[in-house]
Amino acid sequence: MLRFEVSVEDLLRSRFALSPALDLCLLLRSLTGQGRPLPRAWATRLAPAFERLRRETELDAVLALQTPQRGPNFVAPPPRGLTQTWADDLAVIRATPLEAARHEIAETGPSARDPGVRAVLDSTDAVSRIAEAMDAAWQELLAMDWPQLRAVCERDVVHRVGVIGQHGWATTIESLHPGIAWRDGGIELASFRGGTVRLAGDGLLLIPSVFVGHIATHLEDPWPKTLVYRARGTAALWGEQATVPQPDALTALVGRARARLLLALDAPASTSHLARSLAMAPGAVGDHLAILRGAGLLVRARSGRSVLYRRTPLGEALVAGSG
Repeated sequence: MLRFEVSVEDLLRSRFALSPALDLCLLLRSLTGQGRPLPRAWATRLAPAFERLRRETELDAVLALQTPQRGPNFVAPPPRGLTQTWADDLAVIRATPLEAARHEIAETGPSARDPGVRAVLDSTDAVSRIAEAMDAAWQELLAMDWPQLRAVCERDVVHRVGVIGQHGWATTIESLHPGIAWRDGGIELASFRGGTVRLAGDGLLLIPSVFVGHIATHLEDPWPKTLVYRARGTAALWGEQATVPQPDALTALVGRARARLLLALDAPASTSHLARSLAMAPGAVGDHLAILRGAGLLVRARSGRSVLYRRTPLGEALVAGSG
């Protein structure tokens, strides 16, 4: 069992972040059969570009660094917050000192039997070559879908923050995964090994992901102590359930587009988040939200720089009655 000892100071310093580089690494593991299996539609769509990248770029050197459990830290630097972008991550990767990269590559122990892959990893410009291959993979495999995936993760964070405010940290942590429990001032992960880890006042970094299998941890420097968990809404995104159910009665009452928006607001969300996650035009989303709000089905409130919409009790009753 792995247990995080958590103090009050740790809770005050715990925070959420997004990690494009980590999600890219997790996607690459999935495409090589080492990670969470991708939905058939996604795998079929990405497979041709993935195989072409392996032929035309030095992506195989990146793949050699990935194992089902881990990869070197320099290809997935710790994120700074919720505004992290791929450009931020790529800049950090490119700035990695050669000796630091070589040390991590040696620790990872890649089984690079291909002489070409070994030559890349042993070269004096290994960092830049790995960075270029990762950037090509990002542009070809993930960039198009990232706005929608990011919206799923951002909505997850909004939901978790709401749970913290209403029920506290213990409920929030336990809601991340059935295998996580809050006991006696600590977080316990029954399926992990590692003994007891003290956060020592540094807090816990929480990262939602659409590609992580169930939950993952990061315990080594330069990362803070980290939990990576599956974002809410991932199952719907993958088609493991209908992306947005459309009950006939609700659709007949308010229209298809407004029914989709009402059903999507199981957690507060902004106009831009809804537009990205539902692949709708922001202007159209805004118009529909205004009508639903005027009908007393939604309310809105400012959260930082965003305006978030949520269902009213009437909106909740309407959705519940349509199921």
